[in-house]
Amino acid sequence: MASSSLGSSIPAPEAVQLLVSSLADDSSVVREASMASLRDIASLNPLLVLDCCYAVSRGGRRRFGNMAGVFQVMAFSVGALEIGESDEAFMGKLAKIATAEIISSKELNADWQRQASGLLVSIGTHFPDLMMEELFLHLSGPASASPAMVQILADFASSDALQFTPRLKDVLSRVLPILGNVRDVHRPIFANAFKCWSQAVWLYITDLTSDSPLDSDVMSFLNSVFELLLRVWTTSRDHKVRVSTVEALGQMVGLITRTQLKSALPRLIPAILELYKKDHDDALLATCSLYNLLNASLLSESGPPLLEFEDLTIVLSTLLPVISINSENKRHSGSSVGRKAYNEVQRCFLTVGLVYPEDLFTFLLNKCKLKEDHLTFGALCVLKHLLPRLLEAWHSKRPLLIEAARSLLDEQSLAVRKALSELIVVMASHCYLVGPSGELFVEYLVRHSAIGEIDNLKAKGEPISPTQLRAVCGKGLLLLTVTIPEMEYILWPFLLKMIVPKVYTGAVATVCRCISELCRRRSSTTPMLIECKARADIPSPEELFTRLVVLLHNPLAKEQLATQILTVLNYLSPLFPKNISMFWQDEIPKMKAYVFDTEDLKLDPSYQENWDDMIINFLAESLDVTHDADWVISLGNAFAKQYNLYTPDDDHAALLHRCMGILLQKVNDRAYVRDKIDWMYEQADISIPANRLGLAKAMGLVAASHLDTVLEKLKVILDNVGKSIFQRILSLFSESYKTEDSDDIHAALALMYGYAAKYAPSSVIEARIDALVGTNMLSRLLHVRQQTAKQAVITAIDLLGRAVINASESGATFPLKRRDMMLDYVLTLMGRDENEGFAESSLELLHTQALALNACTTLVSVEPKLTVETRNRVMKATLGFFALPNDPSDVIGPLIDNLVSLLCAILLTSGEDGRSRAEQLLHLLRQLDQYVSSPVDYQRKRGCMAVHEMLLKFRKLCVAGYCALGCSGDCPHRKYVDRSMQGNFSTLPSVFLFPDREVLCLGDRVITYLPRCADTNSEVRKISAQILDQFFSISLSLPKAALSSGLDSEKSYKALSSLEDVIAILKSDASIDPSEVFNRIVSSICALLTVDELVAALHSCTPAICDKIRQSAEGAIQAVTEFVSRRGSQLNDNDISRTTQSLLSAAVHITEKSLRVEAIGAISALAENTQSSIVFSEVLATAGKDIVTKDITRMRGGWPMQDAFYAFSQHTELSVSFMEHLISVLNRSSLVKADSHKDSHKGDNTSSSSETHVEDELLQAAIFALTAFFRGGGKTGKKAVEKSYSSVVGALTLQLGSCHGLASAGQQDPLRVLLTSFQAFCECVGDLEMGKILARSGEQREKEKWVDLIGDIAGCISIKRPKEVQHICIILTKALNRPQRFQREAAAAALSEFIRYSGDFSSVMEEMVEALCRHVSDDSPTVRRLCLRGLVQMPSACMNHYTTQVIGVILALLDDLDESVQLTAVSCLLMVTESASNDAVEPILLNLSVRLRNLQISMDPKMRANAFAAFGALSKYATGGQREGFVEQIHSTLPRLVVHLHDDDPSIRQACRVTLKQFAPLMDIQNDSTLFDSRAFGSDHRNDYENFVRELSRHLVHESERVDTYMASTIQAFDAPWPVIQANAIHFSTTMLSLSEDQHMFSHYYPQVFETLVNKMTRSQDSVVRAACSSAFGLLLRSTKSTLWRGARLDRTDSGRKSNDPESAKK
Repeated sequence: MASSSLGSSIPAPEAVQLLVSSLADDSSVVREASMASLRDIASLNPLLVLDCCYAVSRGGRRRFGNMAGVFQVMAFSVGALEIGESDEAFMGKLAKIATAEIISSKELNADWQRQASGLLVSIGTHFPDLMMEELFLHLSGPASASPAMVQILADFASSDALQFTPRLKDVLSRVLPILGNVRDVHRPIFANAFKCWSQAVWLYITDLTSDSPLDSDVMSFLNSVFELLLRVWTTSRDHKVRVSTVEALGQMVGLITRTQLKSALPRLIPAILELYKKDHDDALLATCSLYNLLNASLLSESGPPLLEFEDLTIVLSTLLPVISINSENKRHSGSSVGRKAYNEVQRCFLTVGLVYPEDLFTFLLNKCKLKEDHLTFGALCVLKHLLPRLLEAWHSKRPLLIEAARSLLDEQSLAVRKALSELIVVMASHCYLVGPSGELFVEYLVRHSAIGEIDNLKAKGEPISPTQLRAVCGKGLLLLTVTIPEMEYILWPFLLKMIVPKVYTGAVATVCRCISELCRRRSSTTPMLIECKARADIPSPEELFTRLVVLLHNPLAKEQLATQILTVLNYLSPLFPKNISMFWQDEIPKMKAYVFDTEDLKLDPSYQENWDDMIINFLAESLDVTHDADWVISLGNAFAKQYNLYTPDDDHAALLHRCMGILLQKVNDRAYVRDKIDWMYEQADISIPANRLGLAKAMGLVAASHLDTVLEKLKVILDNVGKSIFQRILSLFSESYKTEDSDDIHAALALMYGYAAKYAPSSVIEARIDALVGTNMLSRLLHVRQQTAKQAVITAIDLLGRAVINASESGATFPLKRRDMMLDYVLTLMGRDENEGFAESSLELLHTQALALNACTTLVSVEPKLTVETRNRVMKATLGFFALPNDPSDVIGPLIDNLVSLLCAILLTSGEDGRSRAEQLLHLLRQLDQYVSSPVDYQRKRGCMAVHEMLLKFRKLCVAGYCALGCSGDCPHRKYVDRSMQGNFSTLPSVFLFPDREVLCLGDRVITYLPRCADTNSEVRKISAQILDQFFSISLSLPKAALSSGLDSEKSYKALSSLEDVIAILKSDASIDPSEVFNRIVSSICALLTVDELVAALHSCTPAICDKIRQSAEGAIQAVTEFVSRRGSQLNDNDISRTTQSLLSAAVHITEKSLRVEAIGAISALAENTQSSIVFSEVLATAGKDIVTKDITRMRGGWPMQDAFYAFSQHTELSVSFMEHLISVLNRSSLVKADSHKDSHKGDNTSSSSETHVEDELLQAAIFALTAFFRGGGKTGKKAVEKSYSSVVGALTLQLGSCHGLASAGQQDPLRVLLTSFQAFCECVGDLEMGKILARSGEQREKEKWVDLIGDIAGCISIKRPKEVQHICIILTKALNRPQRFQREAAAAALSEFIRYSGDFSSVMEEMVEALCRHVSDDSPTVRRLCLRGLVQMPSACMNHYTTQVIGVILALLDDLDESVQLTAVSCLLMVTESASNDAVEPILLNLSVRLRNLQISMDPKMRANAFAAFGALSKYATGGQREGFVEQIHSTLPRLVVHLHDDDPSIRQACRVTLKQFAPLMDIQNDSTLFDSRAFGSDHRNDYENFVRELSRHLVHESERVDTYMASTIQAFDAPWPVIQANAIHFSTTMLSLSEDQHMFSHYYPQVFETLVNKMTRSQDSVVRAACSSAFGLLLRSTKSTLWRGARLDRTDSGRKSNDPESAKK
C-alpha cells in the first residue's frame, strides 16, 4: 500500500515535460541526454511520453525549437506501444499534429518533416487505416500538402509492404484524382511513390502468392496512372520528372494488362530512349527500366511477343552507343555504375536475341557496315558477348560474320580495333577462323601487336590507347597459339611472314614466342620446315637470319625479345647449312644465359657494347663455319636489303653496318666489297652519331682485309666534301648548314680513318699513318664545332696513337710525327668554344673531355718525349677535372680514370735524372694536395688514387725503368726505354740516376697523407696506407750511397714489413677495426722517419690537425701524440717551442670542441714527454694575450686555453704545479665578494685602481682555470677538492641563494659565474646528476625553482657522499641565523634534504631539529615550509623520537595564513602518517580531521587532492576511543568523496579512489573488494563513473542507515563552485533515491531534489549540469519501486490549456 502511494505521488508527468522541453536545449549533450532518458521512459510508459510530446507539439515549431527531436521521440514511443495499448483517438491527434507540421511549410525535405513522416509511418504500423485517413484528408487539400502525404505513403509501403498492399486501392482512389493537378516540381515525389508502391505489390505477391491484391479496380487505377504518367509526365520539360517517371513506369510494366502495355509501347519506348540523349548518368536507370519493359513484352508467358523486331531497331540503335560510353567507364571509373550500365545493356540485347536471334544478328552486322565508330564498337561488343550464348542460333551465320569482320579490318578507330580484336579471339575459340580468312585475321592481330609508342600521339581523343590495343592483340595472339589446337594449321608457317616486314617489327617478340610454342608442340620440326620451303611466299632463310640477327640488338627489349629470337633461331637452324646448326647448339645457350637476368645486366654500364660485340662474333663465327662463299654472298645481299627496314636514327641500323662490315671481311671479291662499301655509305646517315660510329666500325672491319679499298673510298669522300652543286647553293644562304654538314662528314671520316688504323694489319700501318699525319689531310678534319663531331675527331686521334702503340707491341716501332701538334688539337677540342652557346648538353661536353684525356694519355705515351712547354700546358688544362661533381657517375668516373692515367704518363715521360723526376713527382703531388685534403669525399678519393698510381709508376721507374702502358714484368716497351736510358746515362753514377732521400721530403709528405689513413671513406684509408708504403719502399730501395739518414736499416725494413702487413690485412678483411689499423700504421711510420723528417712533420702538423674530416684530424692528432711520446727526447728547445706553437695554432683554428680538446691533449703529451716549463710558458703567454685582446666568451668553439686547462688537469705531474698557482689566485678573493666590495665602495677613487683591474683579470682567469681544473677530472685535482669538500659545498650553497636574490633583482652575471663554477665542481667530483640539475634549473628566477634546485643538489650529495653530510649540516644549521633572507632560505632548502640522510648523527640531529622547529615561525613563508618539510623528512629511526613534536608543528601550520604553507603541511601530514605511531596521532585525530575537511573545499586542486588523501591516511589511527568520532567524520565526508570521484582534476580522482578504499573497512560495506576493484571504479569515463555510483548506492541504501545523512550532504554539493561536481551530486542523489526503499526518505527528499533539478534545468549555464538533470529524471522514473507512474497520463485538457491549444481556444 505504501509502495502504491509512493508511486502515485511521483510527479512523473512534470519530469517528462521537462525532458521534452530539454530537447530544444542549445547543447547537443543535453539534447542527447534528454533523448536517451525519454527513450528509456518511453519503453516503460510510452503513453506518458506521447502525452508530454503532444503537449509541446501543439504550438508547432514556432514555439518549440526542436520539433524533429519531439517527432523522433514520438515515433519511438509509438513503436514501443503494445498491441491494444494504443488509443486510436489519441493516435489520430498525433497524426494530425504531424500532418499539420508537415503541411505548414512548403519545404519537403527538412529534418523535422522527415521525423514527422517517421512518426506517421510508426502510427501506420498500429493503425494503418487511421494514418491513411489522415493522409487522405490532406491529399484533397492544398496542393502543397499532397506531395508530403504521398511521400509518407511511399515510405510506409517500403517499410510495411504487407499492410500497405491490401490498401493500395484506397490509396490509388485518392491519389488518382489529384494527379492531373500535380506541379512539375512535385511530380518526382509522386513518381517515386508509384515506384515504391509497385515494388511493394511485387513483394506482396512474392510472399503471399495465394491472394492477389490486383483486382479489377486496382488494375483500372494502375492502368489510369500508367496512362497519365506515360502521356503527360514523360513529356515534361523537367528532366527530373522524366527520369523519375521512367523509373516508375519501369516498375509498373509488369503490373498492367498486356493490352494496355501493347498500346503503351509506342509512347513508352521513346520516353525511355529520350533519357539517353540528355545525361549519360541516367543510362543505368533508363536501361533497367528498358530491360523490365523488354522482359515484360517479349518473354511473357501470357502470350506472344508484343514487339516485332522492326519496332526494336530504334531501341537497339540507341543502346549501342551506350556500350561505348559505359565500356570506358567500366575500365576507368572508381564506382560500379558504368559496369552495371554496361551489363544491363548486354542483358537487353540478350533478351532480344533469345526471341529474335537472326534478326538481331542481321541488325548488328548492318551496324558494323555503317562505319560509324560508336555504333560499330557497340555492335562488336554485343557480338562478342552474345556469340557464345547464341552459338547454335547463329551457327548458319558464320560466313556472314567472317565477311563482316573482314570488312572492318581497315577501321582507324582504336576502340573499334580493340573490339574487333577481342571478337576475332572469340571467333577463333569457336572455330570461325579457317583458310585464307584465318590468316588475314591473324595478320590483323600481329599488325596491331606491333603498334608503336609513337602511335600514342595519334590517339588523342580516343577512349582506347595504343598501348591497350597492343596488349589486347598480343594476348589474343598467344591465346590462339596456346589454347586453340585448330589454329596451328593457320599459324604455321604463316607467322614466318610476320618477321621480316617493317610494319610488324614491334610484334616480333610475340611472333617469335608463338613460333617457339608451335615448334615445341611438334615432336619433330622436319615437316614444319618442309612446309616452309614449299610455300613461295615465306621469306628465305637468309632473309630470316639477317632480320633476326639485327633485331637482337637490344638485350633489354620488352617481352624478352632477344631470348625469343635466339630460341626461334635454334628451332629454325635446320634451314641453314649443317655446320651452323651444330655451332648454334653450343653458342645460343650462352647468349641466352647472358641476357637472362636483365636486372643484373643493367648493372654493367657497358652491357650494350658487350652484347653488340657478342652478336658480331656470333655472326663472324657462323660465317666461318659455313665454308660456303656463295651462301655468304647471298647473306650479304640479304643484309643489303635490310637497310630499308630501319630508320637512320635507329640503333639497329648501326648494328646492321657492323654486320655488313664483318661479312665483307670474309669476302674475297674486291669488286663486291667496293660495291657494298659504296652502298653502306649511301645508306648511312652520318649526321646521327650512333649511325656514324656503326659505319666507322664497319669500315674498320672491312679494312682488316681490304685496307687499300677502304682508304680509297675515304679519300674520295674527303675530296668531295662540300663540292656538290646542291651543297654549295645551300651554304650560300645558311652558314649553319655548311657547318653542320661539314662537321658530320669530317666526324665520319675521322672515325673511319681511326677504325681503319685500329683494325688494319700492323705491318702496313706506318706508311698510311705517316701519309695521313704528315700532310694536311688530318688538319682538314679538325675544324668542327659540334660536340659529337669533336668526340669523333678525338677518338680518331686516339685510335691513331693506339695504332702506333700496337705496332710497337708487334715489333714495328716508329715515332708519331707532329705529336705535339696533335696534343694541341686535342686540348683545343676538349674545351668549350667561345662562340659555342649552351644549347649543347653539358653531358656531351663531359664525354668530349673524357675522350680527350684518353687521347692525351695515348699521345703522351708515344715517342718522341714531351717538351716542357707542352707538358705544362697539358697539366694546366687537365688538373681541374678533379673538382668535377660526382654526377653523372657513369661519365665522370671514366673521365677521372683517364686523368689519372694521363698524369702517370706525364710522370713517366718527364725528367732527365733521378732528382728531376723526384721534383716533378713532388710538384704533381703538391698540386694534388688540395684534392687529397678536400672536404668532398669523392675528391679525396680521386686525389689519393692519383697519388698512389703515380707512386707506383715512379717506383717502377726508379727500380727498373718504366712501361708507357703500365705493364708489369718484362715487356718490349720497357726494354725499349731501358736501352735508351742506358745509352744516354751508362757512364753516369747511380747517384745521378736515382734521387736522394731528402728530395722526397718525406716528413712533409707523411703528415699530408697520414690523416687520410683515418678517413671516413674505407677506400681512401686503404689507398693512403698504400701511398705511405710506396714512399718508404722507394726511399729504402734507393742505392746505399743515397742513404745518409742515419737510420738502422734492420729496424727500418722491419717497420716497413709491418706496414705492408697492415696493408695486406686491409685488402683482405674489410671488417677490421680502423683505429687498430691506424695505430699500427702510425707506429711503423714513427720508426721509419729520420729526426729531420720527424721535426718537419711536427712543424707542418697544423694543416693535418685542421683537416676538414673529423676522423682524419683525430688521426693526425693521434699521430703527433705518438711521435712526441716515442721520440720527444730527440727534440731540442727550439723544436719544442715551434711544435707547441704549431699545436696551439691548430687548436685555435679548430672550432669543434671535442677535436680541439684532442689537439690540446697533444700539447699535454708534448709537455709530459719534453720540458714542461717551456710548454707552460707558451700556453700561459697565449692565454694572457687572449684575455687582454679577445672576448673569450664569444670565441667560436670556445676559448682554446680553457681546453688547455682541461688537458693539464688530467696529468698528475702537470696538475700539481698548475693547481698550486690557481689556488693561490683563488684565495685572494671570490666573485661574489668582489662584487660586494665593489658595491660598498662605489664612487671611491683609489691609487690602486690599475692593480685592482689586474687583479680582476687574474681573478677571472683563475675562475676559468678553476672551472677547467674541476672539469678536467684529474685524480690530483679531485683530491684537492676532496680535502675541503664540505666547505666548498656550504659556501656554494649559501652563495647560490644570494646570487638568486641578485638575479631576482635583475643582476644575472654573478649567478652565471657561480653556476659555471658549480658545474665545474660537479664535474670534478664526478657527480654528473648534480651537474644535470644545475644545467636544467640553475638560472630559474622563480623561488620554487631554485629552492627545489638546492634540495636536489643536497639529495645528490647525500647519496654520493654521505660522510660529508654531517659537516655540511653543521655549517648550514648555523647559517639559519644569518640576517640575509635568501641565505636562510637556501640553508633551509638544503637542510630539509640533508636531514633525510643524517640518521647516524644523533648529536647533530638534535641541533638540527631544534633549529628547524625554532624557524617554523620565521618571517619568510619559504623558510617556514622548508623547515617543516625538513622535519618530516628525517630518517624514520629519528622520527620516532620527534613525531609528537612534528605533528604539533603540522597542526599549527594547517591554520597558517599562507596557502603554500598549508599545502606543505597537508603534504607533510601524508608523509608522517606513513610511519607515525598511534599514540602520537590519536590525541589530535579529530582536530586533524576537522582541519582537513575544511581544506577539501579549497579552490586549489592540489590542496583538495592532498586533503582527501591525508584524510584517508588518518583512517588507520581510528582504533581507540577516537574511532566513533572519526567514523562520524567519514560518513560526513563520504558524499563529498563520491562526487569528487569524477573531478576534472585527475589527481583528485585518484586521491578519492584511494581514500574510499581506506574507508571501506570502517563503513562496514559488504563485498567492498568487489565494488572497489571493479573496472568502473578505476575508469575515468563518465559512463563507468555512473555505473560505479549506481553500485555504491545500491550497497548504501541496503546496508547503511545513514542514507539520510548522505542525501543531505549530497544535496549541499548541488551548489558547489564546480559544474562537474554539481552534475555528480545530482547523479548520486537521484541514484540513491531511485534505489531507496525508504518511503520517508523518498517523500522528504524527492520534492527537494525534484525542485533542484527543475531549477538546474532551467537556470544552469553549464551543459553538463543540464545533461545530468535530464539523465536524473530518467533514472528516477526507471526505478523499480515506482511502478504506478507507468500508468500515469498527462491531463491532455489541462496540458492543452497550458499549451494554448488553438483548438481549445476556439472552443
